Amino acid sequence: MLRSLLALALALNAASGCGDEAADPDDGDDDGDAIAHPFGTHGGYADGMIQPDRDPSSLDAETAAFYDAWKERYLEPACQPGHLRVAYATDGDRRTVSEAMGYGMLIAVLVAGHDPGAREAFDGLWAYVVDHPTAENADLLAWAQDDACQDVEGSDSATDGDIDIAYALLLADAQWGSDGGVDYAAAADARIAAILEAEVHPTADTILLGDWANDPAFLDGTRLSDQMPSHFKAFAAATGVDRWDAVSDRSYDLIAVLQDEYAPDTGLLPDFAVGADGASPAPAPAGYLESADDGAYSYNACRAPWRLATDVLLSGDERALTAVRAMNAWVRAETGDDPSRIRAGYALDGTPLADFSSMAFTAPFAVAAMVEPSEGTNQPWLDAVWDAMLAAEPDGYYEDTLQLLAMLVVSDNWWAP
Repeated sequence: MLRSLLALALALNAASGCGDEAADPDDGDDDGDAIAHPFGTHGGYADGMIQPDRDPSSLDAETAAFYDAWKERYLEPACQPGHLRVAYATDGDRRTVSEAMGYGMLIAVLVAGHDPGAREAFDGLWAYVVDHPTAENADLLAWAQDDACQDVEGSDSATDGDIDIAYALLLADAQWGSDGGVDYAAAADARIAAILEAEVHPTADTILLGDWANDPAFLDGTRLSDQMPSHFKAFAAATGVDRWDAVSDRSYDLIAVLQDEYAPDTGLLPDFAVGADGASPAPAPAGYLESADDGAYSYNACRAPWRLATDVLLSGDERALTAVRAMNAWVRAETGDDPSRIRAGYALDGTPLADFSSMAFTAPFAVAAMVEPSEGTNQPWLDAVWDAMLAAEPDGYYEDTLQLLAMLVVSDNWWAP
């Protein structure tokens, strides 16, 4: 399917002017609206970053083709006229979660200029978000809904989805402006304030698991994939609230301690950490929140290479650079530069937890590979991981979405608001 869609994506790129030479912000048109950053407008990453060794227009076309297939599989109408959601099948039902809605909004704003319906999709996703607040806060999203768009397993939040939604709103303001049907800037301000109030530790500035995590049993906990310093920097710049810089600094501190103390040979991070509000954070015990692998590099922490490498790309922050280089050096050595040998989960010492691969684990390492080591180059490794992504068969919502997000970064179609 991907190869057949590639031809379509090339034609769409040619028609919409998405190549390097044609990406003029003043020429973009998305539902009649000017686009500030059309898909295919490259540039803005820190110096010293690399991309797969192929023509940029090919990277764009391959990413656009994967997006087209992803949209067909996962973006759907959602119970109310004009509402959309990113959904997937589970136990005979269709469900969405807040993380999926955040991902969908990020993707929609980044593909504007390729997809002429990107703004309509973004606004449909946003309408769904607005219609599903948590029980505690109108500006946070209840974390899961079923096929009938009804909340399931409570009406509280998961912080990562809220952070991505707020960042996507900042991108939307930069992309389309806030003078249309949605005031993206005002919505972003409200979301960012709600996150700071309900999902950040009141004194330690750590990211909480959700607006429910003021329970003493979880107040010291954090999810390592929620450490998104590039987002936090954007929140500080947009709001002028200095505390977001402290949140970013705290994320870096946690990452450094956990890598140094618990994964000195791998740089891997656990899904969850406890004691995060103090000087001695530690991997969470088995069964802390989700599974026996809560203290391992599993289906949450697998996003960390993407999150942290994106911060390097956008800001060049040396703390993120150190963290990413450690993970990347380990995975290259562990796999012998063969991405097919990346396994779907590891103990922090590098012992595999599974005997199979998953794009949820492989794709984020493509973003990490863009960050060059202190000596040598990641170029052959990056080329190999990109090729592995192109060869991958559709798998599931989570795997395919993380692959698409990684492809957007690697193709130089990610940017800061």
